[in-house]
Amino acid sequence: MEKEKLLNELSVNLNEGILKKWYPLTVDKEFGGYFSNLSYDWSVMPEQDKMIVTQTRHVWTTAKAAAFFNDKSYEEISYHGYDFLKEKMWDDEFGGFYQIRNRKGELSNYEGFFDEKRAYGNAYGVFALAALYEQTGNEEVLKFAEYTFNWIENHSADKTYNGYFQFLKRKGIPFDKDSDYKTKASDAVEVGYKDQNSSIHLLEAYTELYNVWKSPELYERLKNILFLIRDKVITNQGYLTLFFDRKWNPVTFRNAPEETRNKNYRLDHVSFGHNYETAFLMLEASYSLGIKNDTETLMKAKRMLDHAIENGWDKNNAGFFDEGYYFTENGKCEIIKDTKVWWAQAEGLNALLLFSKVFPEEKRYYELFLQLWEYIKKYLLDPEHGDWYWGSLEKEPHYKTEPKGTIWKGTYHTARALMNCIKMLADENFELYKKNDQFKKLKLHFDGFIEHWRETAKKLN
Repeated sequence: MEKEKLLNELSVNLNEGILKKWYPLTVDKEFGGYFSNLSYDWSVMPEQDKMIVTQTRHVWTTAKAAAFFNDKSYEEISYHGYDFLKEKMWDDEFGGFYQIRNRKGELSNYEGFFDEKRAYGNAYGVFALAALYEQTGNEEVLKFAEYTFNWIENHSADKTYNGYFQFLKRKGIPFDKDSDYKTKASDAVEVGYKDQNSSIHLLEAYTELYNVWKSPELYERLKNILFLIRDKVITNQGYLTLFFDRKWNPVTFRNAPEETRNKNYRLDHVSFGHNYETAFLMLEASYSLGIKNDTETLMKAKRMLDHAIENGWDKNNAGFFDEGYYFTENGKCEIIKDTKVWWAQAEGLNALLLFSKVFPEEKRYYELFLQLWEYIKKYLLDPEHGDWYWGSLEKEPHYKTEPKGTIWKGTYHTARALMNCIKMLADENFELYKKNDQFKKLKLHFDGFIEHWRETAKKLN
């Protein structure tokens, strides 16, 4: 495919197909923040509970879009979400962001979260605030980000065994399976475990914050999470162990009876999308930390993408399958969920194109990138209403009329992937490059990121 045609398709999908569909439609002018639930044809649905993860991702996306397009209207939308975070999602009495609130920003029992908090959700608070500060230079926003970082470190960090406690009561006190307190939340099966998902998104959030706040403590904490993920959470084969006990012993049900294994399915499988997403996030973190000649991180990141290609790529129709499993420790990774969720395909675009730049001699990365984009156009983009379906219509055709937005589906994965891909493909002839100095600056920064890893890659040989 000609680069000019490809760039145009990616740009149109980002601008017309995603951002202009979501914004300003999702802005809740009455109660603040953003609407969560949107039908397949963009009707605002009656139930509108607001989760910290979705709200912060909208703040992050619009802050990044403001810079990408040099468009102040996105900055205003980002500030709108910031106000809701500060006034409704943040707990003024005990600190920390609530996991869920109702539309008005009051107590909600949706999915059983009530007034509980999660390390994962608070990480996204840091992530959003850092991005908004980078765009605006507003010191109040940075102070809020710093305060949230300190709250996480004071309440969620496990000072004895490393890592972070994911489950927190309102006062910021961690709880586990042996605690008197019993959660009614939808993620209750994960209580008491250390997990890869909150770990990688703390990595992501702290990287975003370190880009704008060179705190020595943040430097050490970010480096600690990077090395913990790289050296403990990633297996030798090249995939993430999903859960661990507090002392970082892996949780596995491989040798358990089938009924037990199935019951604990979400705790023990291979998530291909998380693997290559983490590959990108590790490279971002190491680069931000300024680690020289970090061949270990690059090698592990490459192994994760290669594992996903070799075990999770659909060789018949393209796209990454969602999940696999090793039924024997040294056996083959078998596909146990052959669906293709939207976010994993978006992250796949970003990872494949990035690695095609870092390892230009390995042609399969770019070839698979092109195949994946063709697959996305065919099965995930909604040609009538815009945006992406939750799941590929090839595998799950019912998603054609399922909601475009939920508390778990917004714009963050797709917008980031497309913005990154455009930056990687654009040159001086690209319209945004010629007209927008801010985009040019973003592209040059990303070029430096790629060149850093390309030079590091030479040391692997």
